[in-house]
Amino acid sequence: MSFRTIDPAQLTPAELHPFMVGAIAPRPVAFASTIAADGSVNLSPYSFFNCFGSNPPILVFSPANRVRDNSQKHTLQNVREVPEVVIHICDYAMVEQMSLSSTEYEKGVNEFVKAGFTQLPSQKVKPPRVAEAPAAFECVVEQVIELGQNNGAGNLIICRVVMAHFREDIVLPSGSGIDPFKLDAIARLGGDWYCRASGSSLFEVPKPNRNLGIGIDQLPEFLRTSDLLTGNNLGRLANIEAQSIPTTEQVAAFRHEPLVSYTLSQHHGSPTRQREELMILGKKLLEEGRLLDAWKTLLLAAE
Repeated sequence: MSFRTIDPAQLTPAELHPFMVGAIAPRPVAFASTIAADGSVNLSPYSFFNCFGSNPPILVFSPANRVRDNSQKHTLQNVREVPEVVIHICDYAMVEQMSLSSTEYEKGVNEFVKAGFTQLPSQKVKPPRVAEAPAAFECVVEQVIELGQNNGAGNLIICRVVMAHFREDIVLPSGSGIDPFKLDAIARLGGDWYCRASGSSLFEVPKPNRNLGIGIDQLPEFLRTSDLLTGNNLGRLANIEAQSIPTTEQVAAFRHEPLVSYTLSQHHGSPTRQREELMILGKKLLEEGRLLDAWKTLLLAAE
């Protein structure tokens, strides 16, 4: 396997930047509204962003110095003057307007107006919030950490959430969190590229068990060395407690399941083909989320 190896010290910031933002992706976007000491409002997106704790609730984003000329963003200037910010999460319906707001307008120009967003008053901080955003976090700025003085250097703005707003339709019916399908969030890639977290691009991976899964090293050799099963397949199979692996009796009883019974009977005269078809069926069941049925089928293939 061939790799392109890069020493950051041997490249200019402009040369390194597309590799960094192209590979470290997708990145959530902090759509940040701030206010200057004179009361002028700024609204701009930043993809160097994430959450870093829930107690206290901390968000961090970084308006990096411009690679082109080392100038600093108005957002950074504003939070030094008024250490408050509202960080919004953007959905697909607002991505073009959000992108427009990143235009380098003169300081004092209100991007709410330029991008056509509606200002709502915040409850605990001075900057207004975007009515069209599905989620908004009112924050006080705890600290600004300069990561350097050069072109492209980051400036970590550490924010503590003091109030949060979530559009009612994105909240799960149980009230226990956010529905990712309803959120329809966007994320940043390199260049002009974004991605949309919705539809078939969303998938679930069960969290590792509270009790230890057996691990890939404990899978039967015929599974570990299979040319059919992928790394993801093996990871899912290995995310099971030892006592949950189907017993010999359970595996034998599974022979009577319609799909398994059909596969066994169709290839009764060819043990090799029978094994191959059972492996294929087991993989299919696994990818449908039927972990125990997949285990039973794959163990039948080993008999």
